[in-house]
Amino acid sequence: MKPQDAPLVTGYALACVIIFALLWITGFQGNAIVRAGFIPARFGSELIVPPGTMVPFFLTPLTSAFLHGGVLHIVFNIIVLLFIGRQLEAPLGAKAMAVLLLAGAYAGAFAQFLANPQSAVPMIGASGAISAVIAVFALIFSRSQAPAIGPIPSHWVRALWLAAAWIAVQLLIGFAGGSGFGAIAIWAHVGGFLAGLLLARPLLRWRFGAR
Repeated sequence: MKPQDAPLVTGYALACVIIFALLWITGFQGNAIVRAGFIPARFGSELIVPPGTMVPFFLTPLTSAFLHGGVLHIVFNIIVLLFIGRQLEAPLGAKAMAVLLLAGAYAGAFAQFLANPQSAVPMIGASGAISAVIAVFALIFSRSQAPAIGPIPSHWVRALWLAAAWIAVQLLIGFAGGSGFGAIAIWAHVGGFLAGLLLARPLLRWRFGAR
């Protein structure tokens, strides 16, 4: 697949790499994480912050999605984003893909906020946005079928199973790392994934006019 087939995802991935490289070379990575990362405790409080310009709180779910904490962090995210995101953007279109990425980023931040609204630790990374992409990709390209349960249609049953499996994996990762439910970005993964599940069919209707 050529970059022009998925310009949005390719551009987003490239922007993340360039920003990471520039911050790492200049030594401003830590400063950028504090000023542009998503910090739940900033909401409605007089959180003590270092002097200087801070990104407005309502924009930090977006700006934090361009920041990464280390080489492994960005490499893993970019590989997943390019491998899955570019395959999804081709049929879905750039506009629908932009909505999905934005919704995933904000839903991930919101889930992280709900999990620990007093946390002063910055949350960074494209986890929420990528999780939303994974959810839509799994729903669209999944070949497995789940039987309907009572009034719940089969596609929603499959979505619920996917959500349960994804949440379980994220919690296991958190406990394996010794952080448990407070692990940074676990709930961002969960929130982004749930946003993707909810948006999959509306985005398809928007793109193709499907019922």
